[in-house]
Amino acid sequence: MARDEQLKQRWEQVVKKLSDQFADGDTLDLDAIIYLIGVQELGQLNRTFKKDQKLDLMHIAICKLLSPYGYYELDFVDNDGWPHYKTLEQLPPLKAGEQSVLMKEAIVNYFLETEYIN
Repeated sequence: MARDEQLKQRWEQVVKKLSDQFADGDTLDLDAIIYLIGVQELGQLNRTFKKDQKLDLMHIAICKLLSPYGYYELDFVDNDGWPHYKTLEQLPPLKAGEQSVLMKEAIVNYFLETEYIN
């Protein structure tokens, strides 16, 4: 199977499984999935977040997702349990479609590693 087709199938599997689990079957978009990963990485599941904290959660997720690609590295976890990352390498300029593909690939790999999908 071609790499692009495999990514597409795995992405659809992630979206379906997460949408069923967290959105009563409504389809989650890329940003919502990134947010969920941020909440998972923070580990504070049973609380509500303010708007700025939601953006911070998405930042945590993006850093976590792009760490295997060499762009970020976990630096420390603060006293409130929030992880902080340092930039190892600047992301290259990417077109919107290229960004989307990179993030979908990183998300699929994240859920493969955590064995949420196979």
